[in-house]
Amino acid sequence: MSTETETPGTRDLDIQVEEAEQRLREATEAAKEAERRTRAELDALEERLEAERVRAADELERQRRAHEEALKGEREAKQQAIASAESRLAEIEAQTAAAEERVAAAERRAAEAEGGIEEVSARARERAAAWLRGQVEAIRREAGRR
Repeated sequence: MSTETETPGTRDLDIQVEEAEQRLREATEAAKEAERRTRAELDALEERLEAERVRAADELERQRRAHEEALKGEREAKQQAIASAESRLAEIEAQTAAAEERVAAAERRAAEAEGGIEEVSARARERAAAWLRGQVEAIRREAGRR
């Protein structure tokens, strides 16, 4: 259609079409701007998420190392306690052996004295030997508890 043949109704329709096209352009621009803002927000959220993942991984690694160090310390303390207990047990066993030797010596002396010493003296030695046996037993019980 030429401009000369346009009617007033056609002119109104052309204006409406132009206005609709203008609104469409504005809506398209608004949609593009909203998409750009959404993309920027999404990118920022992804960056924050990645930063949080890195922070969480670092914290997890730090806690894992701390836990390993604590376990290592506990193992070392346990080993030291075992070594100390074994050392004390060896001391007790040595004391027990020495006490048993003293008991055997006391029993030999008591046996030698039985024939020539009065009965009272022999009983005293037996009591001493019994006392030493009791000490040995006490040491053994202590060693058994450890």
